[in-house]
Amino acid sequence: MNRTASRHLFGIIAVLVSAVVFLVPFAFILVQSFKTGPDSATLSFTWPVDFVFWENVVTVFQARDYMLITAFINSTILTVLSVSIMVVLSAMIGWVLARRPSRWNGIVTFFILAGLIVPPAIVPTAKIMQTLGIFNTIGGLTLVEVAYGMSFCVLLFRAFVSTIPRELDEAATLDGAGPIRLFFSVGFPLLRSVIVTAIVVQSVAVFNDFANPLYFAPGEANATVQLTLFNFQSQFQTTWNLLFTDILLITIPPLLMYVFFNKQIVAGMTSGAIKG
Repeated sequence: MNRTASRHLFGIIAVLVSAVVFLVPFAFILVQSFKTGPDSATLSFTWPVDFVFWENVVTVFQARDYMLITAFINSTILTVLSVSIMVVLSAMIGWVLARRPSRWNGIVTFFILAGLIVPPAIVPTAKIMQTLGIFNTIGGLTLVEVAYGMSFCVLLFRAFVSTIPRELDEAATLDGAGPIRLFFSVGFPLLRSVIVTAIVVQSVAVFNDFANPLYFAPGEANATVQLTLFNFQSQFQTTWNLLFTDILLITIPPLLMYVFFNKQIVAGMTSGAIKG
């Protein structure tokens, strides 16, 4: 009983600490977005003098010729393209690594782990993109996001594929299925839980990415939602109420994804970890 009570007490404390760490900053952002410019300039966690939330939202959307709308479109296109390519390629690579062991697997695994450990090289990557003519384009930025997110996805898929019985492969092969048909007809549907996990996690990562769009796709035409934060801060002045309103608006899509797909994320991560 004492051990059970201690476990419940530890769980309650962990929930409370997590609530303070995550909810208090979000509440601070929400409060500041309701304030006027002079009221928010103090950055105090106090009740707003005047509630001007909708006025702030309208101003944020209208800033710099509705740049936020363009940024949402660019971020959506970037996220959909990047995650689609990432998931399909990572699933295929993970399937091959788990199903066809060879002497090259160790080398491939080394480079996959290096992709998680070695920091990205900004200048050489930008130089290669300029040489290929894809610098400052959504397509080039998509390839960068795919390259940076592939390692995590490959390890996730490989851990789960290794748990799928090989008898399914043998049965499909006896029915005349080739390697491509075997993967897309038999293997890919079985990876649904991991696919959902990879889609949600990488979608949030790409949507919230700030550094890569700043380095590899500068300019207003290719601006993503994170770069719109520059609209309300400068070297000498920052409009805090509009800045926090912008932060709130660009936080809503990732937050909704985690709320609606929370169970799928946990199921995919735990299944891959346990079975791998």
